[in-house]
Amino acid sequence: METGTEKNETLRLLQDRRSVRVYEDRPVTDETKRRILSASIRAASAGNMALYTIIDVTDEELKRKLSVTCDDQPFIARAPLVLIYCADYRRWYRTFCGAVSRVRRPSYGDFMLAAEDAVIAAQTAATAADALGLGTCYIGDILEHYEEHRKLLSLPDHVAPIAMLVGGYPTQQQKERRQTPRFALEDLVHENGYDLKKSDRMPDMLRERDGWTDGYEQHVRAFCERKYNSAFSVEMSRSVKAMLDAWVNAEEKR
Repeated sequence: METGTEKNETLRLLQDRRSVRVYEDRPVTDETKRRILSASIRAASAGNMALYTIIDVTDEELKRKLSVTCDDQPFIARAPLVLIYCADYRRWYRTFCGAVSRVRRPSYGDFMLAAEDAVIAAQTAATAADALGLGTCYIGDILEHYEEHRKLLSLPDHVAPIAMLVGGYPTQQQKERRQTPRFALEDLVHENGYDLKKSDRMPDMLRERDGWTDGYEQHVRAFCERKYNSAFSVEMSRSVKAMLDAWVNAEEKR
């Protein structure tokens, strides 16, 4: 049955997408970067407020430091493109304070809305990069070590790093690398409400996606220790709490 995906370049890009961590020794030109960023800021934004700021990391020493603070991943330092998307309510808060006599401080909902804006813009950049022949990888570790990243990036109150996207032109090996499998569409889409029966299929979902037949429990235990119980996961939770505490408790001067 024909779905039309083969004839639609945008859908093809989305279906073929994979994380790319090895890049050709080839720079991303300013014009190409501008095209990616121009597409990124056309992303959906709450109230057209653009509650985010994009930090374009071009300094090689800063890239190196980020490669260490973000879970010791050297490929970050070698990436031609490094973009950090920050939730940013500073611009609007200061604007409101300059025109309105009583203004509440940014709180949890404002953080979440700005974080959504930032992530939507980041994913739009990722798709634009794919369309221009680049490959990208998200670095979730930007959520760790909040205090250090805040200092490294000179972030003021009500600005927080939410998403980090690195990229470049993929090597031939990366182009040919097998895509990681995904869960079945039917398991992730629930109709008109949360389906507990579908959610409780998780053990079967893992077996079907990853082929975990023999040693299923051993696989789950190993994955839990590597991801959920890991030191970086604990640090991420601590760091995000510090990020939220700083956001809602900031005493920024008007």
